[in-house]
Amino acid sequence: MSKRIVVTGIGATTPLGGTAEESWHALLNGVSGNRTLEQEWVEKWQVPITMAAQAVVPSADVLTRQETKRLDPNSQFALTAAREAWADAGAPEVDPERIGVDWATGIGGLWTLLDAWDTLRERGPRRVLPMTVPMLMPNGPAAAISMDLGARAFSRTDVSACASSTESIANAYDHLQAGLADIILAGGSEACIHPLPIASFAAMQALSKRNDDPATASRPYDVTRDGFVLGEGAAAIVLETYEHAIARGAKIYAELLGGSVTSDAYHITAPDPEGSAAARAMIAAITNAGFALSDVAHINAHATSTPVGDIAEYNALRRVFGEAVEGIPVSATKASTGHLLGGAGAIEALFVIKSLQERIAPPTINLTEQDPEIHLDVVTSPRPLGDGELLAISNSFGFGGHNAVAAFKTV
Repeated sequence: MSKRIVVTGIGATTPLGGTAEESWHALLNGVSGNRTLEQEWVEKWQVPITMAAQAVVPSADVLTRQETKRLDPNSQFALTAAREAWADAGAPEVDPERIGVDWATGIGGLWTLLDAWDTLRERGPRRVLPMTVPMLMPNGPAAAISMDLGARAFSRTDVSACASSTESIANAYDHLQAGLADIILAGGSEACIHPLPIASFAAMQALSKRNDDPATASRPYDVTRDGFVLGEGAAAIVLETYEHAIARGAKIYAELLGGSVTSDAYHITAPDPEGSAAARAMIAAITNAGFALSDVAHINAHATSTPVGDIAEYNALRRVFGEAVEGIPVSATKASTGHLLGGAGAIEALFVIKSLQERIAPPTINLTEQDPEIHLDVVTSPRPLGDGELLAISNSFGFGGHNAVAAFKTV
């Protein structure tokens, strides 16, 4: 018999705020996390894009000096979000062998890797730090979290580009259903605001070029959208069975109905324009939980603000819901947070959880003229979602053709 899986803790550090609640309230208030970069390397390397959505609160403000020295920024963000989520869940006293970690990142310890390469070239191999490999490993964040929590059931890492952390949530659901743990901390993180990824994404024509107006650069579904804004940060959610949560008297935010993953097998960077595999992921996430497609009351779209990507996702949504999609409130929250790559799905799942808890859909900022080819009901100011049982989905799609969808409902 399928178990009910619920969310009992949330945590985040994002371009909108240093906590989950701060990020959520800034999102509702239409804040943009995108700002002009002020680092000296912007001028030194003449990077073509001079803006990004940086985390509001530096890790050094919340972690110890030793932790910031021994953890890549990616792991620093992860540990910050994980600690908040765990504390929010009541710091549950659970047998360490029944605590699991399902974490995700798209790229890993990029800053550590590239800084170490610079050190090797400029100062020689003897000056390369012995912690370089542990710090650059993609599983570094999961390892840091598992050691911090004493999680001994398992510590796993998903790396599926921008679908990574939605996949980690889907896997956490499956792992709880399989009885591999009693409680799991899931989520994702990324720290790639660095000249190399900026130069590379810019060379691909993937980034917005609105250097003169960063706050309005990310504009999903707008006719003038010209690319995404690179973001950084992390989000974490604590998951457990409903029975386990009730037995320990935990507060419950929402219920996770499950997740689904598929593959386009189409192109390394471009999505399948027909959206067939993305559509299958949405259908499976909803129907495998025993719900009808017509039950969906809200969608948090992947919606990166790229000309091709937004259309492809719309085609997938149309394939799933038909004309009925025009009546479902859609939020595109990357307009506010930028694109956190491997951490995007986690923060967007958190936003869906809060949307269901507070019964309100967050706004999509910067939409001034909607693309006439995209017939969606895009939420542009906070909108009540109504009474009764509500079901919502969060979409994530990544380079390599990765598609991941998570479905949640009110409790």
